[in-house]
Amino acid sequence: MPLKTSRDGKNKKPVCRICQAAVDRPESVPLALVRPAVLEEIRKDHPDLSTDGFICKDDLNRYRIRYVESLLSSEQGELSTLDRDVLESFRQHEILTSNLNEEFVNKLTMGEALADRIATFGGSWPFIIVFGSVLLVWILINTIFLVNRHFDPYPFILLNLILSCLAAVQAPVIMMSQNRQEAKDRLRSENDYRINLKAELEIRHLNEKVDHLLSRQWERLAEIQAIQLELIAEVAALKHSRD
Repeated sequence: MPLKTSRDGKNKKPVCRICQAAVDRPESVPLALVRPAVLEEIRKDHPDLSTDGFICKDDLNRYRIRYVESLLSSEQGELSTLDRDVLESFRQHEILTSNLNEEFVNKLTMGEALADRIATFGGSWPFIIVFGSVLLVWILINTIFLVNRHFDPYPFILLNLILSCLAAVQAPVIMMSQNRQEAKDRLRSENDYRINLKAELEIRHLNEKVDHLLSRQWERLAEIQAIQLELIAEVAALKHSRD
C-alpha cells in the first residue's frame, strides 16, 4: 500500500495507517521501527497491515498497553495451566506405594503361615524359657521325684531323641520362613525402586515445566522493559523538542 500524506501548506504530514489521521512527524513512528511483537498485536485488528507507512503514537501506545496486558494475562493463564498439569499428572499416574506386608500375608498358605509362627516363636525369649523349664522338670522328675520309677534315667536318652527330632523339624521350618523373608525383601526392594524412579521422573517433569515457565517470564519481562524504555525515550525526546 503506498504511503499516504496530506498537505498542510508546504509541509507533508504522515497519515496513520490505523486511524487514517494526518499527524505531525514527531507524533508518528514508521511501522518498520515498531517492535515485531507489538506489530503482531496490531495485525490482530488489521491483518493486511504492512511495514510501509506510519502509525501515530497514540495508537502505538494503545497497542503497546494491550500487548503488555496480554502478556500479563497469558502469564496468569500459564500458571493455572501448570497447576492443572500437576494435578493431571497425579491423577493419571497410579500411586505405587502399597503395604507389602499385608499383600504378602494375604498370599500365604496355611502351612506357610504356620511355619512363620513357629519360626517366630522359636526365636523368642518365651521359647527359651519354656524350653529350659521343660528340660529342668524332665531332669528333676527322672533324678529326684521318680528315683525308682524313672522313665528316662541318666544320661536321658529319650530326652536327647526328642531334642534331636525337635531340631530336625525346626530347622526346615526356619529355613522356609527365611526364604519367604528373602522374597519379601526382594519385593520391598523392587517397590522402593519403582517409587524412587517415579519420584525422579515426576520431579524432572515438574522441573522442566518450571524452567520453561521461568524462561517465558523472563522473556515477557524483557519485552515489557524494552517497551517501557521506548516510552521513556519518546517522552524524553518530546520534552527535549519542546525545550
